[in-house]
Amino acid sequence: MSGLIGKKIGMTSLFESNGKNIPCTVLEVGPCVVTQVRTNKIDGYEAIQLGFDEKPEKKVSKSDKGHFSKANVKSKNKLFEFRNFDQELNLGDTITVEHFQEGDFVDISGTSKGKGFQGVVKRHGFAGVGQSTHGQHNRLRAPGSIGAASYPARVFKGMRMAGQMGNSKVKVLNLRVIKVVPEKNLLIVRGCVPGHKNAYVIVQK
Repeated sequence: MSGLIGKKIGMTSLFESNGKNIPCTVLEVGPCVVTQVRTNKIDGYEAIQLGFDEKPEKKVSKSDKGHFSKANVKSKNKLFEFRNFDQELNLGDTITVEHFQEGDFVDISGTSKGKGFQGVVKRHGFAGVGQSTHGQHNRLRAPGSIGAASYPARVFKGMRMAGQMGNSKVKVLNLRVIKVVPEKNLLIVRGCVPGHKNAYVIVQK
């Protein structure tokens, strides 16, 4: 599966030829540079490592400087490996957003927005106790019982409770490419993409 590294710019909406308004996400995808070529002989598997978004030299460690100098490219902020890439590439080669075409269906993965510690109503969609019970108070958004009494005398694993929400890896499948803007390295896809503005995403087809 081949793909590129990109950055989420934001959301907008476009009109289709039939007049229907559709929600879209604008991504800055590429140009990505080949920073390493994995081979079966040396690494035990075949893959292409791509780099995206230049990194200031003062923030690059010595080991990373050596890694990028082998490929004779500038230091990059984001690296990602793609296996079974659909074209032959060499160190230092550049791939642009023209790797994708209008009408392609892509899978996009990224890190969702972190929501912090949240209760069961927001995190799991519980209805809450509400005001229907007799004489209850301060229990509107409470989770209710989480187990029985002396048996089984424990809380079962996987019990839906309050806790950290968001900030996890999310993959959205089969988003249609609406438009490709090569001169600005922009890719416009239908639907929403995980992450905040300027968050890194992986676009695969």
